[in-house]
Amino acid sequence: MFSPPPKLCKPGLFITGTDTGVGKTAITCAIALSLKRAGLAVGMSKPIASGCELVAGELVSDDAQALAHFAGGGLSLDVINPIRYAPPLAPAVASQLTDDPPAYDRLAHSLETLDRSCDALLIEGVGGLLVPLDDRHTVLDLIVALGYPVVVVTRAGLGTLNHTAMTVRLLRQAGARPAGLVVNGYSHDTAEQDASMATNPQWLERMNQTPVLATVPACPGDSVNPGLGSLPRAITEAVDQTDWTRYLAPPLMP
Repeated sequence: MFSPPPKLCKPGLFITGTDTGVGKTAITCAIALSLKRAGLAVGMSKPIASGCELVAGELVSDDAQALAHFAGGGLSLDVINPIRYAPPLAPAVASQLTDDPPAYDRLAHSLETLDRSCDALLIEGVGGLLVPLDDRHTVLDLIVALGYPVVVVTRAGLGTLNHTAMTVRLLRQAGARPAGLVVNGYSHDTAEQDASMATNPQWLERMNQTPVLATVPACPGDSVNPGLGSLPRAITEAVDQTDWTRYLAPPLMP
């Protein structure tokens, strides 16, 4: 994937999810805010994004804009999100349609730039682990190539036990380091009526031998606007209960 691999030394986390739309961006931004409150300069990366909009002649990802709001250092979107596609498809499909192979050398350069400018680096994936990035590589391959501990963002309701277990198992089989889980969209009101939501956090830990690092409440969709630099206090307070500095670690290069 990388030739040569990026030279990274700062501690960090890779944030992935069990699926698309599970809330990775909001959780990544909330973790960044927590780390900044702990006094760290935080670098943020969205290596690859699709579904970008053309703004003033440049492709712009909503996710990358969100990361830029919560990052430190004032680095450009080109550094935060070096590989961008307009079609709202898996990167490999978007790449093929646009005849634009992912430039991993550009990604390596942007990560090295972030590494030099920050105390800790947060990298947000695209979709789930097996989303194809090109004909040969998936998000899982990117995780392994970069070597950071992995935070898995998962849903709170029915179906999450299966999806999370598959995700964690694939990470471990590939030699990656699951740091823990973030259960997103938990509702106490729903849990009173939904036995799966009420019991899922403890079963997620039990099945995966992996801690639930945060249980994040469901919030109205129009209140969650990380692309505008805005997150509900309920989300930031839930994420801030964890000392994320404990889970940061330098990359293990394969």
